[in-house]
Amino acid sequence: MRAKTIFIIVFTVLITVFLMINTDQVSFDFIFAKADVSKLLVIGVCTFIGFILGYMAGRPKVTISTYDKEHPQEKPEDVKKSISDEDRDYIN
Repeated sequence: MRAKTIFIIVFTVLITVFLMINTDQVSFDFIFAKADVSKLLVIGVCTFIGFILGYMAGRPKVTISTYDKEHPQEKPEDVKKSISDEDRDYIN
């Protein structure tokens, strides 16, 4: 296994153990109301959102060049067909 895979497995186990230890109720203050919520739920949701945001921020960006759309690359066969007979005789 690669180091990245081992790190992900260890990190997931640590998060799971941490969540299982913190199962008691806490008073959570939302913007307009207060509610008693399990620490497990609060930490789990925050961790999940953090993973999603980290993935979105770290993924490679796909760039499409407008140059490729305006000027498609010519194939070598197309270039050979566009050569005049005189030029073809000179090359050979």
